[in-house]
Amino acid sequence: MLVAGAYGGLGAAAAKACARAGATLVLLGRRVPKLNRIYDAVAKEGAEPLLYPLDMEGAAPGDYADMAERVDAELGRLDGVLHCAAEFRGLTPLSHADPADVARALHINATAPCWLTQACLPLLTRAPDASVVFALDELARVGQAYWGGYGLAQHARAALVGMLHAELAGTSVRVAGLQPGPMRTSLRSTAYADDNDRSARDPDAYAEACVTLLSAAGAEHRGQVWRVRA
Repeated sequence: MLVAGAYGGLGAAAAKACARAGATLVLLGRRVPKLNRIYDAVAKEGAEPLLYPLDMEGAAPGDYADMAERVDAELGRLDGVLHCAAEFRGLTPLSHADPADVARALHINATAPCWLTQACLPLLTRAPDASVVFALDELARVGQAYWGGYGLAQHARAALVGMLHAELAGTSVRVAGLQPGPMRTSLRSTAYADDNDRSARDPDAYAEACVTLLSAAGAEHRGQVWRVRA
């Protein structure tokens, strides 16, 4: 299994849960020190993972193709991809937003996951049962004012679930989205400096849902966005 955004809130929780479930993981992220920390945490839970440092902001399609080749060479297979990488700089009116920030959010949250998935599809289609899972924010919320490129990209990710599901319906590759409830993460704290939502949970509360979607048990959610509440 490959986890993009492996040291973020949900990515880290899901990686540990997948390791406990017996998966061998490829942990993808930009910052090596943070990757090393999640490596240690995952290794305590199960099989020794592989680290793949990659900056999704600057990576080109060829970089993702190289990554897929490396995974094939090291593991010989790939059974799933979990997209948890996210980019969000805060709530800002579009009239005041830095165009570079808008472009960065659209790229990291939408274009880069698309490129990564494209690169991995040849490996995934060789597996007898494989899955691609996109972590999604609550679309009604991020479609409101001030969410900028991040909000736009989340809607694009949700659309990609349906598109890929239709394209891969006759293959062994399942596609699904996961929309967890409010989580206590750095992204949420960036949006809400004073967060009094008592329904917010630690990302660990949604880790098992990631395991379900990545495993054969996720077949019932094929082509759907699974809205999970802890």
